Amino acid sequence: MAANLHIKRIYEPASRDDGARILVDRIWPRGVSKNAADLTLWLKEIAPSTALRVWFHHDPSQWAEFRRRYRKELDANPGAVMLLRGHLKEGRVTLLYAARDEAHNHARVLADYIKA
Repeated sequence: MAANLHIKRIYEPASRDDGARILVDRIWPRGVSKNAADLTLWLKEIAPSTALRVWFHHDPSQWAEFRRRYRKELDANPGAVMLLRGHLKEGRVTLLYAARDEAHNHARVLADYIKA
């Protein structure tokens, strides 16, 4: 199942290899039309809470604590997690996110959480 889970920025072009394209941001990404996004699902409920996102503010020095807090939020959100896992049972899934930092973003934490 873990081999079927991938992540990429929503600003990258859609590909046949993406499988189910699931946007995991709470806010719609700037400059992306719904048509160009070519989404299977917008699962905003699985994104970090607004309070956590504002606290983190994409500051890499807060990365370890952000990961801990977001995993705690995911633990408290079994419905959204089960929905995502259900898509994985059907085949390849690509988690889409808008953050500029490809190393320190919630989609990476979410992918690790789902793979565990």
